[in-house]
Amino acid sequence: MSSLANRRVVTGINAEGKSCIILDGPVPQFGSGLGAAVVWQTKTQPADNSGNEDTAEPYQIDFLHTPGSCFAICQFAPHSPAGMHATDTIDYLVILSGKVTLVTENGEAELGPGDLVVDRGVVHGWRNDHDEPCIAVAVNVPAKPVGAGRTI
Repeated sequence: MSSLANRRVVTGINAEGKSCIILDGPVPQFGSGLGAAVVWQTKTQPADNSGNEDTAEPYQIDFLHTPGSCFAICQFAPHSPAGMHATDTIDYLVILSGKVTLVTENGEAELGPGDLVVDRGVVHGWRNDHDEPCIAVAVNVPAKPVGAGRTI
């Protein structure tokens, strides 16, 4: 997943109580096999901004079932099928490079660089019909479930 090695800058508070940069470097890569790397996550809402510990860890589907949020960079592999699913989250995505098709039960939209998606927990999938990967950033926030979807 070397194509996901974006720069990550995280702010915090130093020992003197002043704002500072606590992390400046590549997004940690853990080889999760899920095609996603965590930029930052919170365990609660509202988020607890105290401390300067790095919250990045290997991406897990379980992050979508916590009361916190997850900020990740995702890669949709070339020629990958749309695995239909739903989550009890609201997801905000920005397509950075490549193309991917957002598939729903009743329609689809091909997306490219600069396109924005708000997925409101409905049954959906991501299909990449192209020869290059699609890279997107996603923020997942817990939400009340909608419909009778296939929640993962």
